[in-house]
Amino acid sequence: MNYENLYEALQPQEKSLKDSIASLQKLSKAVMRETESGDIKSLSRDLNTIEEMVFSLSAILDGLKSSVEDFDTKAYFENGDFAEQMLEVCREEEVDVRGEFPVYEMFPYRVRLDAENQDVYLDRKKVQCMRPQSLIDTIKAGQAKLDKASFNPQTFLNELSDAYDLAAMKLKKSPGSDILLSNLYKFLAPMSRFRKDYDQHSFAYDLARLYNSDIESTKNKRGYQFGPSRNSSTKSYRILDKLGKEQFLATICFYDINE
Repeated sequence: MNYENLYEALQPQEKSLKDSIASLQKLSKAVMRETESGDIKSLSRDLNTIEEMVFSLSAILDGLKSSVEDFDTKAYFENGDFAEQMLEVCREEEVDVRGEFPVYEMFPYRVRLDAENQDVYLDRKKVQCMRPQSLIDTIKAGQAKLDKASFNPQTFLNELSDAYDLAAMKLKKSPGSDILLSNLYKFLAPMSRFRKDYDQHSFAYDLARLYNSDIESTKNKRGYQFGPSRNSSTKSYRILDKLGKEQFLATICFYDINE
């Protein structure tokens, strides 16, 4: 099964639907004018035309419903057709993808396919999408938006260092300790309204850009080091390095270069 076949089949029917509705709207305005002016002859003629068009419109709707109902969404997911076509679109659109059914990583997004319920999850959000091309378009648009966002790696590192100090104080960590990046995110965006403007995707993208930058220390000459997590359940941020290889960042520590 391939959704693109259904999509192509629906196109002419949808055009007919659109044209019919446009004609009905035009005739509806004419009927109102004729009623107001008392043009009974034209009114009678247009009402008959509308009746014929409604019958035609009903047939178009029946055709659309039949085409949609014939598409077995359960089999589409369970047979792996959706996943296979999604990966094919990724190859065509040059979207980096890692993983295997049912979970895939498309930096900085995580895609999960729920075959049992025929649902697609983009991170934790359910996306109503049966078309792989549309899903990848959404991901590419999100990636493009993040790419266009202004970014200064030095400024970001300084802000990350400040958040680290606050977290260390609150969590009672000794200087130079590793602190989870997921914890630092909460200090960078402490309120929910801030997280709407600066979400986890933006944070992961900024981490990647810092990781791939040449910045080695903060403005006040503190070095830093990213690290993985020993706990598999701990949230790690998957990024791509300069060579396009995936790296998983879970912690960061800051230290005095002079020590």
